[in-house]
Amino acid sequence: MPETHAHRRGALRSLITESGVDALLVTDLLNIRYLTGFTGSNAALLVHAGGEAQTVFCTDGRYTTQSASEVPDLERVMGRASDRVLADFAARAHSTYGRTGFESQHVSVEDHEALKVRFDKVTLIRTPGLIEQLRAVKDEVEVAALRSACAAADRALADLLAAGGLSAGRTELEVARDLENRMLEHGSSEPSFATIVAAGPNSAIPHHQPTGAELREGDFVKLDFGATVDGYHSDMTRTFVLGKAADWQRELYDLVHRAQAAGTAAVFPGADVSEVDAAARSVIAAAGRAEEFAHGLGHGVGLEVHEAPSLATTGVGTLSAGMAVTVEPGVYLAGRGGVRIEDTLVVRDSGPELLTLSTKDLVAV
Repeated sequence: MPETHAHRRGALRSLITESGVDALLVTDLLNIRYLTGFTGSNAALLVHAGGEAQTVFCTDGRYTTQSASEVPDLERVMGRASDRVLADFAARAHSTYGRTGFESQHVSVEDHEALKVRFDKVTLIRTPGLIEQLRAVKDEVEVAALRSACAAADRALADLLAAGGLSAGRTELEVARDLENRMLEHGSSEPSFATIVAAGPNSAIPHHQPTGAELREGDFVKLDFGATVDGYHSDMTRTFVLGKAADWQRELYDLVHRAQAAGTAAVFPGADVSEVDAAARSVIAAAGRAEEFAHGLGHGVGLEVHEAPSLATTGVGTLSAGMAVTVEPGVYLAGRGGVRIEDTLVVRDSGPELLTLSTKDLVAV
């Protein structure tokens, strides 16, 4: 989709100009993928504020054919040390690239010193976060990929349940591997992150890693998982009960369900991210469980499973239409069990678009 990537580079040029530099050196591979479509493991990109004719992409000889297919619309130069090659390119036209920004948040102090040596003919300027600023608001191509990733996760969960994959005697590890394999069957290239399966008391650990612990009748079983499609990630959490739910389990689940609904309802363009968190957190606090919800409400999701914005008490900024975020309150009772319910959704003017569609009703399996 060259036209999509060209449009993104056009939007970046406005930010480059606003930053007072002539060009931006892009070395982060996810940002390069966002701007060009390139999916290889070595590349650099020099985006000039003046236009496409002065924008140059570099990768090495392993990707000659791949880059020709994925980046057909930019001048391509080849070289193993991509930033060094682009430094030589900039040096030959140093008046054009006199002030070049770089992604300082992705560059170590050591690498910064090396860049200054390589780009000795130009002035390097720290310009952090320009591309991430763009990436926070998804275009419809990105939303389509997110929608597909969420659908793969939804279908995998439905298959797991239909096959009796959540049953007493299976281990957390077995369930995690089963779920990940089913996501692959439905089009995921890889899990978004290491799948969390947490049973019984382990469900009270927010980011428990699966073990050989067996699922037992009466357990809460918390599944936090996601699929990846075209580089974009989904993120969903559902909590189940094996067998008949006890009264305390129904009460805890209902509390988290109401908090999740309140957080979702607070997602709209212009909403302060800390107030979205507060909408869900206040429900839990009113029930006297504030200390048992010890993480933020959610985060942005896209080419990374955790990216801007942060929906948290310490979050800064407001939501914009097109942002993709999670809403994932949880309450965790140490030694007994916990509940988290999480959706991925897109901020829309007409109300949030829900991408994860698996039921949020309490399901006993």
